[in-house]
Amino acid sequence: MAYTVKDVFYLSTSAEIASGTSAGGSAQLDLSAYIDPIARGRQKGTGLAVYKVHYSMGQDPAGEPIDDAEAGSCRIGLLAGVGLGDNATGAIAPTTTTFAMTNALLVSSTDFYGPKSMVANASSAPYGMMTADQWVKPSVEVPYVIVRDNVCLVYDVGDNFTSGAIISVRLEVAQITLDQATLNQLLRTQTV
Repeated sequence: MAYTVKDVFYLSTSAEIASGTSAGGSAQLDLSAYIDPIARGRQKGTGLAVYKVHYSMGQDPAGEPIDDAEAGSCRIGLLAGVGLGDNATGAIAPTTTTFAMTNALLVSSTDFYGPKSMVANASSAPYGMMTADQWVKPSVEVPYVIVRDNVCLVYDVGDNFTSGAIISVRLEVAQITLDQATLNQLLRTQTV
């Protein structure tokens, strides 16, 4: 399960946040080509180790930098195996436990604050609008291993967005083989 340049590759997806709409939305990334949770004979099951997750936020429609008049805010998370599909803003209502550290399906999570929602004098903000650090994240030493066939980029709007926005996520991943005991444990914990 070591992080090696020859084994690691990138997967990515994005979701659009509609302006003036509350509640949440999602974008699903199909992982079925990378995961095989069934051990056959001498062949072991395969999971997808997520080592790093990178987020970005751009303004709709072309992903340009967020305008300084943006007042929107949202919580963003990457969830393993929830199978939500692609949902427009307002179509889903994440619960208080969706982005909680106690959620075994939560791979990574962060927040976004538009300049107008951060401080009274938005021009004095010291750095970007994503939180300085992700709330929860996998690591090179301890990756999050997904054994379900999807991962969903999920967001929940706190303050309605002034303009539309695009959330993008990039995952640094590698296919890994799993012994039966580890595979069974992961299958039990990655249940909706």
